[in-house]
Amino acid sequence: MKLIIAFAALVAVALAAPQHKEDKDAYVVKQELDNIGVDGYQHAYETSNGISASEQGQLINVGTENEAIAVRGQFSYIGADGVTYTVTYVADENGFQPQGAHIPKDDH
Repeated sequence: MKLIIAFAALVAVALAAPQHKEDKDAYVVKQELDNIGVDGYQHAYETSNGISASEQGQLINVGTENEAIAVRGQFSYIGADGVTYTVTYVADENGFQPQGAHIPKDDH
């Protein structure tokens, strides 16, 4: 369930990225996928308009009631202001934990 929440949050952030005219003509310039099965997975891609993402995940706490998928990744895009925005994240039993220079920090 947490993986679904983390994925939904990632999709929401990606969809919130500014859309540019050249985005409709963008194409994938690099794509990698390594689905290792029960041992985990890795994937990455880059597009011609400056969007990139990579992620790796693995099963943790195998065989316990706390079994979960732990994911680490990052994505970047170029904003309408010409700045490249990058978000790194961890999604695991503690939830989705994004970090980025443009994301306000929780000082709790």
